[in-house]
Amino acid sequence: MKFGSPDSLNQLSQGVGSSLPDTVHAAVETSAEQHGGEFDFVHLLDHLKDSREIEIPFGHIELPAIPPIQIGEFTIDISPTKHVVFLFVAAIIVAVMTIRAARRNAREKVPSGIGNLIEVYVVFVRDEIVLKTMGTGGLPYLPYLLTTFLFILILNLLGLLPYGATATGNLSVTATLALIAFVMIQVAAIRAQGLGHYLAHLTGGVSWWLWPIMIPIEILGLFTKPFALAMRLFANMTGGHIVILALVGFIFIARSYLFAPIPVLFVVAINLLEILVALIQAYIFTMLTALFMGLGIPRGGHAEHSH
Repeated sequence: MKFGSPDSLNQLSQGVGSSLPDTVHAAVETSAEQHGGEFDFVHLLDHLKDSREIEIPFGHIELPAIPPIQIGEFTIDISPTKHVVFLFVAAIIVAVMTIRAARRNAREKVPSGIGNLIEVYVVFVRDEIVLKTMGTGGLPYLPYLLTTFLFILILNLLGLLPYGATATGNLSVTATLALIAFVMIQVAAIRAQGLGHYLAHLTGGVSWWLWPIMIPIEILGLFTKPFALAMRLFANMTGGHIVILALVGFIFIARSYLFAPIPVLFVVAINLLEILVALIQAYIFTMLTALFMGLGIPRGGHAEHSH
């Protein structure tokens, strides 16, 4: 769908461009240039896609291409993409923050600065997620759950920055996070119950003649949990950007300066809401992972709950 002439696009873009998010404004200009000054609204969705280049204020950076690896009939492309770059950026940020906080807290009796900030998240994940869903038996998995929470949170926030990219809006990224969660869920259950009891639970406790029905259902249930984790994070992080793009589209449909401030105000409100969504989605993914892990860890009963 195409809206607006070249002149109306340029005037409207200049009029409201300073109020729009930089990523959306850049996408509008790029789309107009690629289509001879005619605005193609569909190409605004390119901001949500992965690509081999990173946008910067005065152009873009082409990422290097690495020759693919051929394994039989399969070709594996290991060339870095925009989302891969932001995955590494988020990992570096998490590593630097946590290592610096650990060293600082080791020197100071009363945490301050970055040490105090990280301690808030550590206590929150420990008390509100691990202990409430897994009991004290889940404390050995606190480092994994804390890393998952911080990593997803940083990824979500990077997508809100100008010229940033939301890697968690890529299904491959959320599926990989869910695959790691799937492995940890099974590891936690096997360590807590033993391999024999773990395999026995696949029968559902029914008579042996119902096993051909129950075992496939139980195995399918093992995979539905990580599937739900991947789809939930992907959909929620993509949905906010689509709403913003839809609101921007109303400006070009109306072709009026008088109408422009209304979608702009909504875009600003949605961007502020996205900050809260970034935190909530990191919490939900971590909490559900801990909950699924806790299902395979026997609880210590009332005494442990009281403790």
